[in-house]
Amino acid sequence: MRIIALRTLREFWTTHSDAEAALRAWYADAKQADWKSPQEIMAVYANARTLGNNRVVFNIRGNTYRLIVAINYAVEIVYIRFVGTHAEYDRVDAETI
Repeated sequence: MRIIALRTLREFWTTHSDAEAALRAWYADAKQADWKSPQEIMAVYANARTLGNNRVVFNIRGNTYRLIVAINYAVEIVYIRFVGTHAEYDRVDAETI
């Protein structure tokens, strides 16, 4: 998958250094993935949650942080839409962010 944008993840882990290893691991996995459907993601990430509008929420670092991505399966692009704490996650609409 092509991931847009690593910069968002980098900016987050500069202020939340405990998330860096987990976000780098997720990025490496996603970059090598060939996801064609939400079911394929769930087969690897059982704790991920699929939402409407092709959004997927991943739990990062033992559910300390949340990562929301939008996926265009047809062209194999993952768009980073949000990464943050649970408190920050609670203030966004995961299906439209």
